Amino acid sequence: MPKSTSLVRVRYADTDKMGVAYHANYFVWFEVGRTDLLRTLGWSYREMEASGVILPVIEAQCRYRQSSHYDDELEVRTEGRLVSPVRLAFDYEVVRVADAVTTAVGRTVHAALGEDGRPCRLPGRITQAFA
Repeated sequence: MPKSTSLVRVRYADTDKMGVAYHANYFVWFEVGRTDLLRTLGWSYREMEASGVILPVIEAQCRYRQSSHYDDELEVRTEGRLVSPVRLAFDYEVVRVADAVTTAVGRTVHAALGEDGRPCRLPGRITQAFA
């Protein structure tokens, strides 16, 4: 299964009054992870969409284990796998660099849609990379 690691830093704008990262930001960081993973496989989201395939999220989950705080450097560890000819799943682990504590784990599932908005097969280069 393809894997990648992305670094993000918790910005002040990502936090609440107590300096704790707002829960929805984890999904933004998941997007950073999956975009970087696709890029390491030689295909960007932009190129995929230009070829007529989009990957909307059809399922998303996150389990929060510990808080991330303002200015924490985080590793977003992403692993992708083929679920079917039209679906991909990505698993995420968010790890605070300073102490190697996992702050959250999550998963997203994506369906391949064509320009007409109907399900379509994933391109061969993606199915080969994730098989």
